[in-house]
Amino acid sequence: MTALLFLALSACAAMAPAPDEPLVDLRAVEPRVVIDMRYATPDNFTKTTLYPAGRCLLRSAVAKRLSLVQTDLEAQGLGLKVWDCYRPLSIQKKFWALVPDTRYVADPKKGSRHNRGAAVDVTLVDAGGRELEMPTRFDDFSQRAHRDWMGAAPAALRNRQILESAMARHGFVGLATEWWHFDAKGFSRYPVLDEPLLAPAR
Repeated sequence: MTALLFLALSACAAMAPAPDEPLVDLRAVEPRVVIDMRYATPDNFTKTTLYPAGRCLLRSAVAKRLSLVQTDLEAQGLGLKVWDCYRPLSIQKKFWALVPDTRYVADPKKGSRHNRGAAVDVTLVDAGGRELEMPTRFDDFSQRAHRDWMGAAPAALRNRQILESAMARHGFVGLATEWWHFDAKGFSRYPVLDEPLLAPAR
């Protein structure tokens, strides 16, 4: 093996996420991101409160990437609002019971990227924390939420593209059917978890 190849493989290994990489609270890593965990409230498609705490937990490398996205957006007078992060597998099963459609809800037999702590549901906010116009509301299970749908208002399409570009620059890949959902590259290396989403210890 040449020295150059060895260095390249070593660099790739260093960048690869570790399966046992811990979940961290996004507030501790990046307090500038607005947290609005919808499943910790009844303001979601189930109309019930599913999380006992409104915490955004992510694998540490994923949280750091999201911090870089926030920094980039702030240079444009914008920022991120997070609607969902890590989701226990037990909650995924409840979603599947309501919407057994793999276009919008991952089959719990395989697990969601959210169950791995490697996916986020996000939108854009202005400098005052106000949401910008997007093609749909969160958890809109229709074609209007698809990333290639062009029937929205020009401002909504522009904001969707700003968000997608900012996320892509730091290793996030958008889901085709949900403009708000982004997976961190390398998500498959993380195991599916069913750890409870608890309030932080005092």
